[in-house]
Amino acid sequence: MIPFTIDCRPPFLVASFFEPHEMLSWSLTHPGKSIAREVAWIEVRNADLTVNTDPVALVKEKIAAEGLEDAIALMTSRNITRYHTAQSVVESDIATCLTTVGLSNGERVGMRIAEPVRLPGTINTLVHVARPLSEAAFLETLSIATQARTAAIIDAHVQRAGVEVTGTGTDCIVIAAPRGEHRAPFAGLHTTLGEAVGKAVYTATAEGIKTWREDFDALAASAANR
Repeated sequence: MIPFTIDCRPPFLVASFFEPHEMLSWSLTHPGKSIAREVAWIEVRNADLTVNTDPVALVKEKIAAEGLEDAIALMTSRNITRYHTAQSVVESDIATCLTTVGLSNGERVGMRIAEPVRLPGTINTLVHVARPLSEAAFLETLSIATQARTAAIIDAHVQRAGVEVTGTGTDCIVIAAPRGEHRAPFAGLHTTLGEAVGKAVYTATAEGIKTWREDFDALAASAANR
């Protein structure tokens, strides 16, 4: 059972927990560690992001108008109705992933691709684990989620300007865990928690890449036929 509700009402996609959770992210509105009950995706278009637009102010204005001021906010140009979920259970550990995937502005780590971006895109990922995490486990879970997302991209061999990408310049990950005692001390690749997180994120990201490719190819074919 998914531990949060999903409300897709474009331009918003909202994941809501039944009680406040500890979260770690580099969200535009609540970067770092925070307590929240909601994670909100906001779909924007090129017209929303002019040269003079402050993206942080834009996000805050939009979520305030929707009554989501306390949500961890994620901004994307990806069609938010094309979201994907995956859950993995390894022994007593459960990890759940909700993600939207776009790679049209893909980049390769360690270099910046000079080719202009035709269509913006990004990967925004929420990862929930079913037990409280220590500070170290939060950071390790973030690391595992990043590895899994990147592994899915590498395995898909997505290219831009002839270069295989490893992500985009605007990807964001949110780790959510319940509050409480008996925190998991670690979450490395060798742990059941790390295995569950890795599998859930990899599966959801791989499915998202497949859907994005289908959508991107259909859009390109439509443009070519005009």
